[in-house]
Amino acid sequence: MKKAYQVTLSEDERSQLKRMTTVGRESVRQLKHGQILLQADTGQSDSEIAERVGVSVPTVGRIRKRYVTEGLAVALSDKPRSGRPPGISAKTKATITALACSTPPAGRSRWTLRLLADKVVELDEEATLSHQSVQTILKKTNLSLT
Repeated sequence: MKKAYQVTLSEDERSQLKRMTTVGRESVRQLKHGQILLQADTGQSDSEIAERVGVSVPTVGRIRKRYVTEGLAVALSDKPRSGRPPGISAKTKATITALACSTPPAGRSRWTLRLLADKVVELDEEATLSHQSVQTILKKTNLSLT
């Protein structure tokens, strides 16, 4: 049975994928997509490829289609995933960390979580920021205010 999306790799693409899958510096998804394309190029069925690579049959079909319609780079890359975007920007996290490491404001012996949250809001980094969020950020960077 002839596939709707037949994968035919060029020599350059084939050598790039072989090198990529043997070196292994890419994400697991990219490696699996590369393996799918290499095996699809040899004419294997979607179910055989899915079993060997450890993905579902629809995934194999999706990667085939993306390669044929959009090219190798798109087939290897991941499309953006759904879900809620991060609530606090990396810049705000860096500001919180920098403030926590700086000297406290005049009249204070140390920073408190609420004081840090208020200062970040004052600097107009975020419209609102709770002291619990500040605590979480500091905890992830191994900082404490004690």
